[in-house]
Amino acid sequence: MQDAEDVRRIALSLPDTTEKIAWSMPTFRVAQKMFATLPEDETSMAVRCPKEERDELVLAEPEKFWIADHESQFAWVRVRLAAVEDEDELRDILADSWRQAAPTRLLDAHPRLGLPVAD
Repeated sequence: MQDAEDVRRIALSLPDTTEKIAWSMPTFRVAQKMFATLPEDETSMAVRCPKEERDELVLAEPEKFWIADHESQFAWVRVRLAAVEDEDELRDILADSWRQAAPTRLLDAHPRLGLPVAD
Protein backbone atom coordinates (compact mmCIF):
# COMPACT_ATOMS: atom_id res chain seq x y z
CA MET A 1 0.00 0.00 0.00
CA GLN A 2 1.32 3.41 -0.97
CA ASP A 3 1.36 6.21 1.61
CA ALA A 4 2.17 9.89 2.04
CA GLU A 5 5.89 9.23 2.44
CA ASP A 6 5.92 7.37 -0.89
CA VAL A 7 4.20 10.35 -2.52
CA ARG A 8 6.74 12.74 -0.99
CA ARG A 9 9.75 10.61 -1.98
CA ILE A 10 8.61 10.11 -5.58
CA ALA A 11 7.41 13.68 -6.09
CA LEU A 12 10.68 15.12 -4.81
CA SER A 13 12.65 12.81 -7.11
CA LEU A 14 11.13 14.52 -10.15
CA PRO A 15 13.28 17.27 -11.72
CA ASP A 16 13.08 20.77 -10.24
CA THR A 17 10.44 19.76 -7.68
CA THR A 18 10.04 21.47 -4.33
CA GLU A 19 7.72 20.92 -1.40
CA LYS A 20 5.85 23.86 0.10
CA ILE A 21 3.20 24.01 2.80
CA ALA A 22 0.07 25.77 1.54
CA TRP A 23 -3.44 25.62 2.98
CA SER A 24 -1.90 23.70 5.91
CA MET A 25 -0.84 20.79 3.71
CA PRO A 26 2.20 19.71 1.71
CA THR A 27 2.12 20.75 -1.93
CA PHE A 28 4.60 19.72 -4.61
CA ARG A 29 5.63 22.16 -7.31
CA VAL A 30 7.71 22.18 -10.43
CA ALA A 31 9.08 25.60 -11.33
CA GLN A 32 6.65 27.11 -8.79
CA LYS A 33 3.57 25.44 -10.38
CA MET A 34 1.69 23.01 -8.18
CA PHE A 35 1.25 19.47 -9.49
CA ALA A 36 0.31 17.47 -6.38
CA THR A 37 -1.03 17.97 -2.86
CA LEU A 38 -1.34 15.79 0.22
CA PRO A 39 -4.55 16.71 2.03
CA GLU A 40 -4.57 16.66 5.83
CA ASP A 41 -5.60 13.03 6.34
CA GLU A 42 -2.79 11.86 3.99
CA THR A 43 -4.86 8.92 2.72
CA SER A 44 -5.19 10.52 -0.69
CA MET A 45 -3.48 12.99 -2.96
CA ALA A 46 -4.70 15.48 -5.53
CA VAL A 47 -3.01 15.67 -8.94
CA ARG A 48 -3.48 17.62 -12.14
CA CYS A 49 -5.64 15.87 -14.71
CA PRO A 50 -7.43 17.23 -17.77
CA LYS A 51 -11.17 17.27 -17.13
CA GLU A 52 -11.97 14.88 -20.00
CA GLU A 53 -9.48 12.31 -18.73
CA ARG A 54 -10.46 12.91 -15.11
CA ASP A 55 -14.09 12.03 -15.76
CA GLU A 56 -13.06 8.84 -17.57
CA LEU A 57 -10.77 7.83 -14.69
CA VAL A 58 -13.51 8.33 -12.13
CA LEU A 59 -15.98 6.29 -14.18
CA ALA A 60 -13.48 3.51 -14.84
CA GLU A 61 -12.01 3.25 -11.32
CA PRO A 62 -14.23 4.98 -8.74
CA GLU A 63 -12.53 3.08 -5.92
CA LYS A 64 -9.26 4.83 -6.84
CA PHE A 65 -10.23 8.23 -8.29
CA TRP A 66 -12.77 10.85 -7.31
CA ILE A 67 -13.41 14.55 -7.67
CA ALA A 68 -13.63 16.71 -4.57
CA ASP A 69 -16.57 19.11 -4.72
CA HIS A 70 -14.39 22.20 -4.32
CA GLU A 71 -12.15 21.05 -7.20
CA SER A 72 -14.90 20.11 -9.67
CA GLN A 73 -14.37 23.20 -11.82
CA PHE A 74 -10.61 22.67 -12.00
CA ALA A 75 -8.45 20.08 -13.77
CA TRP A 76 -7.61 18.09 -10.63
CA VAL A 77 -8.50 14.58 -9.48
CA ARG A 78 -8.11 12.87 -6.10
CA VAL A 79 -6.36 9.52 -5.78
CA ARG A 80 -6.94 7.12 -2.88
CA LEU A 81 -3.43 5.95 -1.97
CA ALA A 82 -4.64 2.60 -0.62
CA ALA A 83 -6.06 1.80 -4.07
CA VAL A 84 -2.83 2.52 -5.96
CA GLU A 85 -1.47 -0.85 -7.03
CA ASP A 86 2.25 -0.30 -6.58
CA GLU A 87 5.08 2.20 -6.65
CA ASP A 88 5.26 2.13 -10.46
CA GLU A 89 1.63 3.22 -10.75
CA LEU A 90 2.15 5.96 -8.16
CA ARG A 91 5.23 7.18 -10.06
CA ASP A 92 3.26 7.20 -13.34
CA ILE A 93 0.43 9.24 -11.79
CA LEU A 94 2.82 11.77 -10.28
CA ALA A 95 4.97 12.00 -13.41
CA ASP A 96 1.89 12.63 -15.55
CA SER A 97 0.81 15.44 -13.25
CA TRP A 98 4.38 16.82 -13.19
CA ARG A 99 4.44 16.93 -17.03
CA GLN A 100 1.25 18.99 -17.04
CA ALA A 101 2.81 21.64 -14.80
CA ALA A 102 6.42 21.58 -16.00
CA PRO A 103 7.74 24.34 -18.25
CA THR A 104 8.86 23.52 -21.77
CA ARG A 105 12.56 23.71 -20.84
CA LEU A 106 12.11 20.82 -18.37
CA LEU A 107 9.91 18.81 -20.71
CA ASP A 108 12.58 19.20 -23.39
CA ALA A 109 15.31 18.17 -20.94
CA HIS A 110 13.34 15.10 -19.76
CA PRO A 111 11.28 13.97 -22.78
CA ARG A 112 10.78 10.40 -21.60
CA LEU A 113 10.07 11.12 -17.97
CA GLY A 114 7.39 8.77 -16.80
CA LEU A 115 6.75 7.35 -20.24
CA PRO A 116 6.99 3.60 -20.86
CA VAL A 117 10.25 2.44 -22.37
CA ALA A 118 9.80 0.81 -25.78
CA ASP A 119 11.12 -2.72 -26.18
